[in-house]
Amino acid sequence: MARRKYKFNPSTLIFERIRYTIRDYLILGLKYLFAGSVIGGVGVVIYASFFKDPETVKLEREISFLNGQIQSLNNELDTLESFALDLQLKDDNVYRSIFGSDPYPDHQRTGGIGGSDRYRSLKGFDNSAEIIETKKRIGRLQRMLVAQSKSFEDIFELARDKDAMLQSIPAIQPVANKDLRRIASGFGMRIHPIYKIAKMHAGLDFTADEGTEVYATGDGRIEAVDSKLSGYGHHVVIQHGFGFETLYAHLSKVVVKPGEKVIRGQVIGYVGNSGTSTGAHLHYEVIKNGEKMDPVFYFYNDITPEQYEDLLQRAANANQSLD
Repeated sequence: MARRKYKFNPSTLIFERIRYTIRDYLILGLKYLFAGSVIGGVGVVIYASFFKDPETVKLEREISFLNGQIQSLNNELDTLESFALDLQLKDDNVYRSIFGSDPYPDHQRTGGIGGSDRYRSLKGFDNSAEIIETKKRIGRLQRMLVAQSKSFEDIFELARDKDAMLQSIPAIQPVANKDLRRIASGFGMRIHPIYKIAKMHAGLDFTADEGTEVYATGDGRIEAVDSKLSGYGHHVVIQHGFGFETLYAHLSKVVVKPGEKVIRGQVIGYVGNSGTSTGAHLHYEVIKNGEKMDPVFYFYNDITPEQYEDLLQRAANANQSLD
């Protein structure tokens, strides 16, 4: 049986029974419902603060993992960018300087990518800024590596051309001259053996027995073979490329023909006394870009530095030419 409730009436000075209406019960029910909702909400908040559901825990772990991966990726990008910059410095300051080439153009290394906002789809998230910055770094690194690859292709071509050039530049003596005693006349103003006047001697004269082998001093192609009995007499001109030509004069015999390819050290003829000559010898010239050079500066491939100094001295002291 429900307990009855009473309240004191000060007018009648007696306790009167309290009688509840349906409205009173509704109001009371709403109070209890509100109080219960508040208590329940506070309980949920407290529970959520201290006790997370498995799905939330899983998502938070994934977010933490992804943030760690972004940081790790940026650390790896730091290392890769360092390597790329090191390659760029060596490319510009070492590799290209060896081949006498200008540094790779900066605008081709750092060229941007045009178009609309490429990162629009990555915006609007908590980690958007970090992800976009990482994507930009990857893009910059890709452009650096593509440019470096193209630069290395250029260097490869330079190296290949340089190897061919090193093989083609006149670099040995045209006759065997280990004791360095065969130079009879050097480059410059010399006394002509016939006219007995000072005349420009545009090559070196090597004394040797008739029939001594004459060698191509660099790789090239036979430009001309002439058998005139005056002037240079039987002589050969080799086109080496890269601006170089060599001439071998007063030969007794020629064993090559125009258009033939020759390599350094190959026999092209034999020492003689043809043309305007006063004795068996080889007259040798080096022509670079149309200008006759002192051949003594192109014998660095088959003699020691000490021998080279001796050779320079001997060439300087040889006063009368043999042609």
